[in-house]
Amino acid sequence: MPFPILNTPFVVLSEIINILEPNEIVNASFCSNNMNRLLKNHYQRRKPLEWKLIMSNHECCGKVDIVTSKDDEKRMTVLSLQPYSSVWKSFAGKIERNTEFLEFYFEDRVMGSKLIVQYVTNLFNINVYGLDIDRNGIWTIGWINGWQEKALAHFVFRKIPYIIDWYGDAAIDYALRNARASDYYNIDDVVSNTFRFDGNLGPMKELYIPDGGHWVTLNNLINFDAIRIVVRDSRLSVSDLYTFIRYWLAGGSPRLTLLYLEFENDRSFENFEKQLEVVEKNVVGDYRLSDDEEDFHFDHGYSIQRKDGVKAVINFDIDHFVMMVL
Repeated sequence: MPFPILNTPFVVLSEIINILEPNEIVNASFCSNNMNRLLKNHYQRRKPLEWKLIMSNHECCGKVDIVTSKDDEKRMTVLSLQPYSSVWKSFAGKIERNTEFLEFYFEDRVMGSKLIVQYVTNLFNINVYGLDIDRNGIWTIGWINGWQEKALAHFVFRKIPYIIDWYGDAAIDYALRNARASDYYNIDDVVSNTFRFDGNLGPMKELYIPDGGHWVTLNNLINFDAIRIVVRDSRLSVSDLYTFIRYWLAGGSPRLTLLYLEFENDRSFENFEKQLEVVEKNVVGDYRLSDDEEDFHFDHGYSIQRKDGVKAVINFDIDHFVMMVL
């Protein structure tokens, strides 16, 4: 027997809507124009949602995810855009019902991506919180910048699987100059050995370069305004790092609390104590790198101190360098 939800008292109706998952709400919004208006009005009346909307646009597909908790990795897809080809020609511009979310098929993929994002932001009365793309989605950066006033909080630029010799120098340079994210910035694409970036980046909470960080220079390190910086496959020299430490001791990078580097090739930190004034050595402790990684443990840390009293512990070996500001 059908349930007359549109005839339900407002208080009861609000409670019903509040227990629905985001994908269920989006599915329900397509049932009728009246249902769509009811749901929009519900979220217009409420205080702003703490839900986060992530727009994804990759080679394979596009989608809209909603995060309802503090963990950005636990996403729920609410709308999806599937690749168009002649096989799907009869579905162009139509939707197909999935058991969990709706799938759209558009001949114009860019237009389809914009439509599904605009639909969900309008329904829930929220902004785009995060952007998750590869080179095929580079157009989304300019579109987001021009479409919504609020800046992104979360940005991920992924490598295209199985691509090893198609360098993304131009795309990465464009992303670094134009994509802004206040909380988390992840660059994980393949660039050539000659790639260099001469601009500024930040401010942000965390900059993460999980692979191919050989392009990061001393000047980049100085010009990256982030609280936490993690770079893997680094080619920074020991001399570069001594220069950066002196820069920090002189008051540079005042927001930095963590610098974590993994080297592409082994490094030797000979005469470390002669290069810098060490307050204490053989410092032992643990440092939380991120919520999804084990704590970094160090037994032979070196403590250094700025003139304003701020201390940092430095730990290094042939394959890594870590600077932790206390």
